[in-house]
Amino acid sequence: MATLLPFDWHPLVLSVIVAAGVAHYFLVNSPRQRRLALYAFIALLVVTMWPIGDLAASVSLTIATIQRLVIMLLVAPLLLLSIPTSALGRLTSPAPIDFIVRKLAHPGLAVIVVTVAGTATLAAPVVDWGARSTIGRDVILLTVLIVGILLWMPALAIMPGTRRLSPAARAGYVFGSALVVTSLSFVWIFSQHPLYPALHHQHALLHMTPLFDQQLAGFVAKLGCYLPMWWVAFVIFFDAESKGMPVEETPLHWADVERELLRIDRQRARALRHHRPT
Repeated sequence: MATLLPFDWHPLVLSVIVAAGVAHYFLVNSPRQRRLALYAFIALLVVTMWPIGDLAASVSLTIATIQRLVIMLLVAPLLLLSIPTSALGRLTSPAPIDFIVRKLAHPGLAVIVVTVAGTATLAAPVVDWGARSTIGRDVILLTVLIVGILLWMPALAIMPGTRRLSPAARAGYVFGSALVVTSLSFVWIFSQHPLYPALHHQHALLHMTPLFDQQLAGFVAKLGCYLPMWWVAFVIFFDAESKGMPVEETPLHWADVERELLRIDRQRARALRHHRPT
């Protein structure tokens, strides 16, 4: 392995993750949110550093799939939950960001964007780019993290001013998303030829052929997505019932009221500018 997979610190990725962790620690006072962020950053370091990150980038589609599952299904939701609502409100308050987040938090659009963007990161030319280029590798990882955040925005219902689903709708969204976002895995399972020429040394490092690695990745994608997401769906539904919350009702949050008032003020300001005499 030392010859085929030399040790690499990946200083850019390492420095960004450590800097983000330190900044989060000093900006957030909640012990619970600090713990969630710590778990997220540790998981991110494990799957992006040597050797897992290197195996995922240039050797094994199965390990690349595991890496993406960890980032999308563990790191992304933990990071969202680790940010206080007040901070999310400040980050998304500028009008352009507010507009984009509001649109992308819609469950239908979120599923479409996540499916298209997630599939694009696993297209053969993109995987080949990541295997040959450090920049490509980092861009793909960042894209996967953003896709994961988009996936969980409707499910967690914590973004101020966005459409908040009822517990039943959130559970249904998570359950259905697991079926949609893994559509590419069928291609891997039933393909009779390896689709990723840039991935190599599977036999030398992992004792499997490229085709078997590809087919295994398909099954890992299915089970690795279905099991945790369906479990989350059931937890959302039954947690609401156990707390006596109506599973079909959407709760009102003060952060949403504040955001609507901000939008009304902006509309009034635009109307005044439009009707101002020249």
